[in-house]
Formats: sequence, structure tokens, C-alpha cells
Amino acid sequence: MIGSPDKAAYFLGIDVGTGSARAGIFDVNGMLVGTDKCVIQLYRDAANIVEQSSSEIWAAVASATKGALAAADLSGDQIGGIGFDATCSLVVLGQGGDPLPIGHTNDPERNIIVWMDHRAIDQANRINATGHRVLDYVGGRISPEMETPKLLWLKENRSEVYDASWQFMDLTDFLTWRATGDLSRSVCTVTCKWTFLAHENAWDASYFEQVGLGDLIADDFARIGTNVVPAGTSLGAGLTDVAAAELGLTAGIPVAAGLIDAHAGGVGSVGANGGGGAEANLAYVFGTSSCTMTSTQEPVFVPGVWGPYYSAMVPGLWLNEGGQSAAGAAIDTLLTLHPYSGTATEMAAQASMALPEWLATEAESRLNDGTNVVSLAKGVQVVPEFLGNRAPFADPHTRAVIAGLGMDQDLESLIALYVAGLCGIGYGLRQIIEAQSRAGASIRRIVISGGAGRSPMIRQLLADATGVEVAAPRTEEPVLLGAAILGAVAGEAFPSIPAAMLQMTQFSDHYIPQSGSTSEIHSTRFDIFKSLQEIARRGSNV
Repeated sequence: MIGSPDKAAYFLGIDVGTGSARAGIFDVNGMLVGTDKCVIQLYRDAANIVEQSSSEIWAAVASATKGALAAADLSGDQIGGIGFDATCSLVVLGQGGDPLPIGHTNDPERNIIVWMDHRAIDQANRINATGHRVLDYVGGRISPEMETPKLLWLKENRSEVYDASWQFMDLTDFLTWRATGDLSRSVCTVTCKWTFLAHENAWDASYFEQVGLGDLIADDFARIGTNVVPAGTSLGAGLTDVAAAELGLTAGIPVAAGLIDAHAGGVGSVGANGGGGAEANLAYVFGTSSCTMTSTQEPVFVPGVWGPYYSAMVPGLWLNEGGQSAAGAAIDTLLTLHPYSGTATEMAAQASMALPEWLATEAESRLNDGTNVVSLAKGVQVVPEFLGNRAPFADPHTRAVIAGLGMDQDLESLIALYVAGLCGIGYGLRQIIEAQSRAGASIRRIVISGGAGRSPMIRQLLADATGVEVAAPRTEEPVLLGAAILGAVAGEAFPSIPAAMLQMTQFSDHYIPQSGSTSEIHSTRFDIFKSLQEIARRGSNV
């Protein structure tokens, strides 16, 4: 029965982000009872090369899981289901699951091409030039962040590794395989990042043949996923003995087919009771990157916005996915360019804060007289596209623009740059919302999650910049909650993901867009943003 307590009435969500593995344990009502995290390493060799280790990530998952159990004061046999989510990074495994090297270092432990790695830009351009029909379901253009361009890069640049590979897996699917031994792929991962056509329940073999990856068709696509299942599906016989010992859990616990991390954030936020359902709410995950998730009953084709993907987040609904490759990371990069950033970083450290968090508090302290936060930008304009534009222009080549700088080198000018950068994030979000609305996918509110968007000031600024209400989920960990919801469904505490969302998620605070002069200022700044953005696109190849 839904909501009935029993011995295994807690559900474990495991999230592997760009910089850490996190575990959170929730009860049947979605209340967090224990959490922990473990840092994971990024290996950077150039601006476009970013790698990780699947062995290190699994060890971090084990550490975080044990820490969460300890924090919750629970034993492993009290967990009724496990769900995983992760970044959409490419894991390369040899026979038996041994890691294979994917870069020039030839280190087999570095066997993951991270989502933000853009080494496959040329391959993505060539794929896009084919005009194949599967591109209609990624907004018209495939991204170098997706997996088939990366596979083509691997085949062309490390052919011996490509040929020796037993499995190519999205990181989420690697984690569920490592936990259960089941090679099933989640419909979320392969539809959103691998060109699987979920509405046809099939791969399109002609696409792989046309782009030069025809060998992957062999044995019913055995190396990239023969069996594709809905998120939340219970895999294999549950947690294996080996995985249970590593995680400090009990063998046989149901393990769900997982989600990409942003999609888990959507499941953990948009389906709250009284919120109008997933179709009314855009999930906005504001972290290192940003992701937008919009659900519709019928497919909506939005140029430059990924999708439409069938059942990729909420079963039975179509998903459009946007966002930017750099969001929180863009703010971090922006701040390093200012002469005062070193001093401000030291001051933030003394307050035990990261620099952006500290600047948010400094900005808030300057609003006591009723001034609107946008006024702190003081004429500075920022288009924060340091890694290109993911949506709605699908242009990985364009770059950031900063305008309106003077010779000031003090804290006030750093705050102005910070607020202008946040405005730029908001205007990019506004472009996505408007592009989707023109295509027929309108929304009622933005539901925000992610570490970069926890400040009330930032939430209000985003509401003002977009002109759309922003709501915050009750939990501070919606991504972990989304993963735990999958575990609850696999463990049969709920009959479906929507049913679990309805009970386990709630909204807390709401931020309404301000009208009058605030709206007018943002409207003017948005026009300037678009003009600067166009200049950047025109100049990207000059």
C-alpha cells in the first residue's frame, strides 16, 4: 500500500554529478533522512578534453552510500529500492568490464569521456551534415556532448580501443550494470544521448551506417544496448552480492533503471500535488551546466532544443530538453576575469563560502533600501556562453561577450559583473522558454533545482529576467529525490513514477516576476543581450 511503513520503507537515491558522487535516503513521503557525498576527479588536458574514471566513481558511490546510511542511522536491510542518476558521460569497457583508455595518456583508468568534453565537434558537424531523420529528434542538430559523435571520434582517433571495446555505456547505465550485472539500458539515456527512437522502440540502423558506425548494428546493437527499458524498471535480480558488500547494503534490493541527472531533477521537482502536473512546469536544473525539461502530451519540434523524446523523463509524455553547457561554470569563469576576484575569494573563504555564494549574500545586503537587484549590474552586460550555446541555437562555436566594463577594480564592480552574469543566464533561459512557446510547448512556471540556484535572490532575479514564476521544491535535493523515486517504484512502493512524484514531491517557495520598472529594465537588457549574442555568433569564426 502506498505510504504504508514497513521494515524497508526507505529509498536510496545515488547521483553522480560532474564533481562528486552523492547518496540520499528518503522516506515514503519524500523526506530526506540522511545524505553524504564523495568528491570525484576530473582530468583536463585541454579546453575540450575532460575525462574521468569509472573505477573511481564506483568507489565514490560506495563511500557516499555508506556515509548516507550512517547519517540516517539505518542498516542496509531497511532500504527498499535504489535509483541511480548520472551525467550523460560515455563509459568505455573492455571484455569483462575492464576499463579502456579513451585519451592520449593511454591510462585505462581514464575510461570516461565526460559530457562537457567537446573533442567531437568535427564529428558532430559531419553527422549534422547528413540531415538524417534521427536529427529531427535532437532539435535538428546533434551536439558534441552526445554519445555518437564521441564514438565516431574514438573510432577515428583510437581505433584499437574502439575495436577492443565490449560495451559503450552511458554513465547511468554503467552504474546500474555495476550494481546488478544487468546490461539493460534506460530509455532516458539512449533516447536523449544515443539517438534511440523511443516512440518506435528501436534504433535506426541506417543512421549508424550513414555516419560511419555501422559496426555497432551487429548482434542487435549488443555493444550499445539490445534491451532498452523504462526508467524505474527493476533490473536483474536486484543488487548483487558483490555490489551489496561494496555499498554496505543487502543483496537483492531492487535496483531501478536510471535517469540522466537533470532528468532525475525533473522527476524530483515538477510533479508536486497541486502544481498542475509535469506539463505545467519546466524543470530547470541550475548547476555546473543548466538543463531545462519540458513535458508535453504530443511531440513538439523546437529547432535548437533537444527532443522531442518519448518517455525520456515522465512515462507517456514527450520531453524537450534545453539548457546551456556552462551555467554555474560560466559564472565561475566570469568571476576569475575580474581583478578583485582573488581578494574576494579570500574573503569568501574566511566566511566558509564559495565565491558565488558569498557574492550573492553581498548583493542581497545592498538591497535593504528596496533597490532591485538588477540595478547592481550598473550597465554591465554579459552573454555567458563560454562553451557555446546549447539551446536554442545549438551552436558550440559561439563564445561569451562582456560589455560595459570600466576601470573599476573593487568589490562593487565585481558584484556588478556577477549580477550581470546571472542576468545573462536568465535571458538565455528566457530564449529557450520563448522558442518552445512559439513551437507549442508553453509552461506555467519554472521549478528550479541545483546548487547554483539556491539563493532566494537568484530565484527572484530569474523570475524577473524570464517573466515567469519560479517555484522551489520542498527538498533541497531534488536530483537525489528523483533517483530515490525510481528506487521506490522498482521496490513496488508505488505503481508508477507519476504516483510516486505526487506523494514524494512538494513545492515550497514561489517567486513572482516583478512588474513595472523592473520588467522594463529586463526587457531592455534582454534586447541588448540578443544583439550582443548575434555579434558573438557573427564573430566566432573571424
